[in-house]
Amino acid sequence: MIVAFSVTPLGVGEDVGEYVADAVRVVRESGLPHRTDAMFTSIEGESWDEVMDVVKRAVAAVEARAPRVSLVLKADIRPGVGDGLTSKVETVERYLAG
Repeated sequence: MIVAFSVTPLGVGEDVGEYVADAVRVVRESGLPHRTDAMFTSIEGESWDEVMDVVKRAVAAVEARAPRVSLVLKADIRPGVGDGLTSKVETVERYLAG
């Protein structure tokens, strides 16, 4: 499964990069395949428990320093499919090239 999520601290002012970095650090330390872009961090794992544990800890890292946290989450639940972070993008690129 792939989960794309965005954690936003509220009540800390306009510059939130330092807080978001706390969440991304948790994801990177998890050891699960992941990608971060300007809007979301995507993480891939075998189960809800595995992936949601990382999301929960990432939110907690931001929550520890911010009075309020917003979480946006989108999941692609497809049992038995691995390497979706790479293969889904490769499929699109193949269509664009051909």
